[in-house]
Amino acid sequence: MGASSHKSQPLDVEPGSLRELANIAVPLVLSCGSLSVMHVVDRIFLSWWSTDAVAASLPAGMIQWAAMSIAMGNATYVNTFIAQYEGAGQKQRVSESFWQGIYLALIWGGILLIGVPLAPHIFYWIGHVPEVQTLEVDYFSIVCLGTGPALLSTVLSCFYTGRSKTMVVMWVNLAAVVLNIVLDYCLIFGAGPIPAMGIKGAAIATVTANVSTMVFFILIMYVKHEAREYGLFNHYRWNRELFMRLLRYGFPNGMLYFVDIIGFTIFVVLVGRIGKVELAATTIAFNLNSLAFIPMMGVGTAVMTLVGTRVGESKPQLAVTTTWKAFAVSAIYMLLFAGVYVGLPEVLLSPYEPEVMTADFLEVKETVIVLLRFAALFAFFDAAAVVFSSAIRGAGDTRFCMIFTLISGWAIMVIPTILIWMYADASVKLFGSWIACTSFIATLGVGYLIRFQLGHWKKMRVIEDHFLNPVVEDEEQPFEEVVK
Repeated sequence: MGASSHKSQPLDVEPGSLRELANIAVPLVLSCGSLSVMHVVDRIFLSWWSTDAVAASLPAGMIQWAAMSIAMGNATYVNTFIAQYEGAGQKQRVSESFWQGIYLALIWGGILLIGVPLAPHIFYWIGHVPEVQTLEVDYFSIVCLGTGPALLSTVLSCFYTGRSKTMVVMWVNLAAVVLNIVLDYCLIFGAGPIPAMGIKGAAIATVTANVSTMVFFILIMYVKHEAREYGLFNHYRWNRELFMRLLRYGFPNGMLYFVDIIGFTIFVVLVGRIGKVELAATTIAFNLNSLAFIPMMGVGTAVMTLVGTRVGESKPQLAVTTTWKAFAVSAIYMLLFAGVYVGLPEVLLSPYEPEVMTADFLEVKETVIVLLRFAALFAFFDAAAVVFSSAIRGAGDTRFCMIFTLISGWAIMVIPTILIWMYADASVKLFGSWIACTSFIATLGVGYLIRFQLGHWKKMRVIEDHFLNPVVEDEEQPFEEVVK
């Protein structure tokens, strides 16, 4: 049965090879890279519109993401179920897992609509300056409407990534990104009969892109007859046992997303209370860092898929080989970006500059140049955190990831940032907060590496034991051979 998992790959691609990793990861990296470009372009357009708009977009976007993060983590984990069942050659269970993810997305999407009427209260409590607060409410209220389509699109994409069909995901996301950028320009600044809507236009463009992504995936399923191949319309019923198992593993994965993003959200909120310039500088620094970090999420998805497939095939040592190769490539990639952050910050910031330079933006620019040095410091550890956490989650080790991120996030980043904001001098609040953030990311990278090396994940799986292939691997390779 396990041989079926390789049908989607060329016959000359060796399992565990760098080429196999590249075949799956490169489309996902390009896909995630295009999404990071979309976010960067969003904020570039908003910086042209006003400093207040770009300052408001990050906290509003992060709070919306925090609200949907548990649901998104659940939806994303459908990828692991599909990968392990695909590795075990169980197409019916692939289809059933897909539908449980769809039901989960519909339930969560409906629940999260309550964020719309709560928006004014949320941002009043946060306490940013009134002009920024109004824009935060506008942006948050609109993007909340796109939560359901975003979750459904994630489950639809898992049907492809879990089966290593990553080219489909790449083309769908590229199409959605192009649409989003065009709509951003038209809706933010106005075009022809379309009035200029500023930050509201950016939010509408994002929601429209989410809906279009969902529609594109559904159309492709019909055109490629994959619905028939996997019996999607024969195995659509709610399966209580499988649904609860998806919750069992997917909920900790969602909580991992939640505790991570809520930590960074509190960080951004506290920075915003220091001042508008500090908030705008942090927004731009995170936005620029997303050029490197978000494509790394594509590598993480590829690692999670391959580890899941190998677990389904009962070949965990191949997963070890793939993970180390992914880390080597990712570390080089992130270190190159670190060099750009330190050596060419003026080039990175040039697109953000307004046509008429303002005193506010000059101050923002000087602050961003310093913050990018912190991003350069944690770039390597970001790579380690993404790759090794993805590997152990691909096997089912989601509970450790949740607990470790929660404890280290609050102990190293959130609580120190609160104390700095409460008691430190104004001159050190911003940089003290960024030191705490950098320390947290470094801790994640080292901690996930240690957990991966301990090897507990090799005995884990999310699928039933009787679906596993009775394969006995050769004796484990030494580390030196694994990373060749």
